[in-house]
Amino acid sequence: MKTQLENIESSSEQTPPSGVGGLSPVPPSGAEGARNNLYPIFLKAKNLNVLIVGGGFVAAEKLTFLLKSSPDAHVAIVSPMFREGTIELAKKGCVTLIKDSYKKSYLKGKHMVVATTDIPEVNVQVWKDCRAEAKLVNVADNPPYCDFYMGGIVTKGHVKVAISTNGKSPTTAKRLRQFFEDVIPDNIDDLVKNLNEYRKTIKGDFEEKVETLNEFTKGLIEKRES
Repeated sequence: MKTQLENIESSSEQTPPSGVGGLSPVPPSGAEGARNNLYPIFLKAKNLNVLIVGGGFVAAEKLTFLLKSSPDAHVAIVSPMFREGTIELAKKGCVTLIKDSYKKSYLKGKHMVVATTDIPEVNVQVWKDCRAEAKLVNVADNPPYCDFYMGGIVTKGHVKVAISTNGKSPTTAKRLRQFFEDVIPDNIDDLVKNLNEYRKTIKGDFEEKVETLNEFTKGLIEKRES
């Protein structure tokens, strides 16, 4: 798909009114307890509009992992400049490059926002604007300003495993991803497809089908352990 490179004239930016959209503009406390309370979900990125603010190395990293996991994601990136690598990467997906400074107006129609600039004031302003409009936002390397984290992901066909350290250690998430990539066999997708076909042959209601599949897969595990 072609990359659209838009040059847009800068205009004044207004500070959002406090409390608009029902979300507090005050960042939450960094203390999140002794356990991971995040709720993992798998998003159909092709049905969402994602905005990345910034065009440097961090933006390229976020875009790389996003397109690797969801090649059909719809992404817009706004920045006064773009690295050559980012421009080339954008050509591989449905990515729009907007050559301009960040403005609140770029949030229109967006569902998720990732701020990656090297200017803290800009990142915080992105966070405030997103909170004012009830949009999910991630400020790179700043957990208190994140509604979500982009964790480690392992994909083997239809099987996808997401890993989170609650924003505490991206390096640990990376090592766990590498571990699971090694231990999960490449043909795991064949098992998923075969079980799906087997499920279609099972009679009964949903609960009965689940019970039958549980017993069947339990037998596979017991055979392997014996």
